[in-house]
Amino acid sequence: MKSASVFLHSALAGVITENEDGYSFQYDSAYLRSDGAQPVSLTLPLSPEPYRSKVLFPFFDGLIPEGWLLEIAEQSWKIDRRDRMSLLLACCKDCIGAVSIVPLQNAE
Repeated sequence: MKSASVFLHSALAGVITENEDGYSFQYDSAYLRSDGAQPVSLTLPLSPEPYRSKVLFPFFDGLIPEGWLLEIAEQSWKIDRRDRMSLLLACCKDCIGAVSIVPLQNAE
């Protein structure tokens, strides 16, 4: 199982997880109660219920680099381009924009 914290403007917004059943994203309950809570994506509106998918959510998949940057990531970290969660964890700690993905240490 692979998991990561999802931050929006440096606030913990939720956790994304990959397991044998696919992917899930759940907003943090404290984040949902906060005054400034915003969805990380229009496709993932604020909800206390987890989102589930067999494939990586398009919003998160879109954070993964493409082209020559993807090739560098594949070669540097020896990650298969089909392992989208590993690429997300390796490449998206400091993304352009408001969202960052920080791997959870005890997830594996």
